[in-house]
Amino acid sequence: MFDVVIAGAGPAGTAAALTLGRMCRTVLLIDAGEGRNARAGQVHNFLTRDGTPPARLRELGRADLAAYPSVRVRAGTVTDATVLDGGFRLDLAGGGTAGGATVGGGTVDGGTVGGGTVDGGTVDARRLLLATGLADDLPGPRGVEALWGRSAFHCPYCHGYECAGKRVAVLGAAPARVRLALQLSRFAADVALCTGGEPLDAASRATLETNGVTVRCEAVARLEGTGDRLEQVVFEGGPPLAREAVFVVNVPRQRSGLAARLGCAAFADGCVEVDEFARTSVPGVYAAGDMARRATLPVPLAAVVAAAAGGTLAGAVIDQDLVGADFGLPDPFARARS
Repeated sequence: MFDVVIAGAGPAGTAAALTLGRMCRTVLLIDAGEGRNARAGQVHNFLTRDGTPPARLRELGRADLAAYPSVRVRAGTVTDATVLDGGFRLDLAGGGTAGGATVGGGTVDGGTVGGGTVDGGTVDARRLLLATGLADDLPGPRGVEALWGRSAFHCPYCHGYECAGKRVAVLGAAPARVRLALQLSRFAADVALCTGGEPLDAASRATLETNGVTVRCEAVARLEGTGDRLEQVVFEGGPPLAREAVFVVNVPRQRSGLAARLGCAAFADGCVEVDEFARTSVPGVYAAGDMARRATLPVPLAAVVAAAAGGTLAGAVIDQDLVGADFGLPDPFARARS
């Protein structure tokens, strides 16, 4: 039986595996492949790694894990979980060590580990960390998929700097979209708010126009460009608008249904509810990264560095949980849970 199985090998899952490996915990990290930011050219706001391509950051994280023989990595997904006395039995799909490399002292293909096979079978763990992340549905205009992550964005903190001095469009008319257009107007050469026919109140329009933001109210027909580079926003009526970048509305959803099958409490937006120590409503199940948030946060912290920090915290709390179980010690976080 592993001490911990981690479902998801993005920044949260990998950081948790690193923390647990440094405490000599036996860890199986399940890697489903590309993460949410795979389409992005670079990762930003990560100290010492600003501008690193997402795939390269994953490689560097995997290299860090190789120093810890108690951590193993396997390609695949956790498809279901059964509660056992003192742990969980996890059903796995897919097989092989992620990336075809030997990590942390050995592969885990085939064979029997913790009461079951690891290659497309089952594995047992004392604790489970969910770090399966979110995926983005893009209900925006035709053409957005080809541009996503390259010239169509949703987060100004991830991609705003690269829009400095450029012509930018913001789609939508909700208060958050108005705020984003004004935010970008500080450094973009030209910003236009394209409401798509949604109502925009007079006060917001006046604020936008006073600060140099153009307002277009026609329905947006499509986004046009060459390859993954936006060239113009095309409307159902009126002239097209030449742009180099666009901020669109994305609809995040859980990449995995495992948390729901386990019965973890979730918010209306689908995010798994955790306390300040990454604990879900199900004992022994933790969650980290952008798939989870505390009640005090209106939205999950989607930045890569925030996910890594959350994974580090989750790893330390899980280790403390296991120390308590092994030595009969009280829960040091009991007050926070009450």
